[in-house]
Amino acid sequence: MFNAPEIQPAGIDRMPLRRVLPREQLDSLSKDILALKRKLNAVILAHNYQVPEIQDVADVVGDSLGLAQHAAKTNADVIVFCGVHFMAETAKILNPGKIVILPDKDAGCSLEESCPGSKLKALQDTNPNFWTIAYINCSAEVKALSDCICTSGNAVKIVNAAPKDRDILFVPDENLGGWVMEQTGRPMTLWKGDCYVHVEWTHQAITRIRQLHPDAPVVAHPECPKAVRMLADEVCSTEKMVTWCKRTPSKDIIIATEAGMLHRLKKECPDKNFIPAPTDCCACNECRFMKMNTLEKLHDCMVNLAPRIELPREILERARLPIERMLEISARG
Repeated sequence: MFNAPEIQPAGIDRMPLRRVLPREQLDSLSKDILALKRKLNAVILAHNYQVPEIQDVADVVGDSLGLAQHAAKTNADVIVFCGVHFMAETAKILNPGKIVILPDKDAGCSLEESCPGSKLKALQDTNPNFWTIAYINCSAEVKALSDCICTSGNAVKIVNAAPKDRDILFVPDENLGGWVMEQTGRPMTLWKGDCYVHVEWTHQAITRIRQLHPDAPVVAHPECPKAVRMLADEVCSTEKMVTWCKRTPSKDIIIATEAGMLHRLKKECPDKNFIPAPTDCCACNECRFMKMNTLEKLHDCMVNLAPRIELPREILERARLPIERMLEISARG
């Protein structure tokens, strides 16, 4: 296990505070956003962890893989990415000639910050046989240093497709990497990074909620610690959570991932009762970075076409190759 440098993402609090607008104001903003979308020939992409009002005006709501796939084939002139910074960078890498904007330029990611490109390059230089698989939750610079990108939805498939004669270096999420090793049996060197939200769930917290709801299955994201994954009935990406919850006969389901996911699950599975898995600190868990985007900021970024994502040409070209490799492998039957 390679220990990532001690980098504490700026401004992480236990629970983000956000102002909820009156319904009349939300409706007016939403109407204006849809009008701007038509005027700009824009597409609005929103991650499953975005606030409900953003999800409700988006053209596509999904996980990192689904959003990357949509970004790769969109005909829109403007891509409005409601997520965190690395996601908007991915859209720009796949669409260097398009305008890519995001509501808040400071919406970052603890995983991205845990793995600076310079530190990764230093580790890669210690073993020329490394084949680097980078979880999509990383910077464009790290993507440019990688052989292939993965998401939580396709990580197992990507690792299984990796050259058998190479030593896999998996960055930056050690929990996702550990889960992938369990699924594939493929040894890997793991970067010691984590999602500050998902590591809040503990064995004790999940055990307590299961005792309160003994008939409710637990669905957990693979970014959760192993002690939590071992208690789960299903470990999967957010997109696969939707499919799993639709298929299960259970009416009550415990969800161990960022709380924004509950909005989409309730919309797509209205007959089910979704219980947010508690942590030892609170009843639910939200990513303050995801929640930095608001409907007001979404409106303003479309009016101003800013903040924009801009990347050096060299980074764009180098980072595109491992992303395209991921998309090609994911498309295989």
